[in-house]
Amino acid sequence: MIELIPAIDIIDGKCVRLTKGDYTTSKVYNEDPLEVAKELEAYGLHRLHVVDLDGARSKHIVNYRTLERIATRTTLKIDFGGGIKSDEDLVIAFENGAQMVTVGSIAVTCPERFVHWLQTYGAEKMILGADAKDGFISVNGWQEESNLELLPYLKEYARKGVTKVLCTDIQRDGMLQGPATGLYRQVLDAVPELYLIASGGVSSLEDIRELDRAGIHAVVFGKALYEGRFTLKQLNSLME
Repeated sequence: MIELIPAIDIIDGKCVRLTKGDYTTSKVYNEDPLEVAKELEAYGLHRLHVVDLDGARSKHIVNYRTLERIATRTTLKIDFGGGIKSDEDLVIAFENGAQMVTVGSIAVTCPERFVHWLQTYGAEKMILGADAKDGFISVNGWQEESNLELLPYLKEYARKGVTKVLCTDIQRDGMLQGPATGLYRQVLDAVPELYLIASGGVSSLEDIRELDRAGIHAVVFGKALYEGRFTLKQLNSLME
């Protein structure tokens, strides 16, 4: 069964969602992310993807206190991303309860640093964030595009020891129009050794089932849940 990973995106300490990474589309779903996390835990979910959107924009971790509150008051296994640019940011994330971190921009702009982190902390703790638009990698909260093609980029990092990748199709993120299943199949065909986490576009339970049938290892979702496209009770049925 595909691993289910709900997402909590944070701006000003609040649970929000964006559309296509556009900060002007920010919509608050809950004033207290801890409340959301506790509800997810109550329905049997074990994983959580926390994104510090303020951090992604500021280029350093901002909402680490919120991470600490969730980590100390739930048993959820948290991966944390957004604003991790320095050794200090990485230490802050782990010291405040992240069991894994998702790193995207630094892997593009400073690959030597990312590889050093990978070797220092181990592949189990490091998730490569690969945010793609039209087949190319985007960085810094999706506000900048690079000239790196997605598949060669992932192949190169797999050779360097990366085992987990969170791949987001920016064009679909927050659009509730279905996931980029074809893209994820291409990734698995090109780099089958990766543990692939799909993100972006999930609009229904059937979308999750589609990804499962395609052999995708895990899926991150958020807006569809918060917008009531499916309930936690219905989601729970997928785990039975």
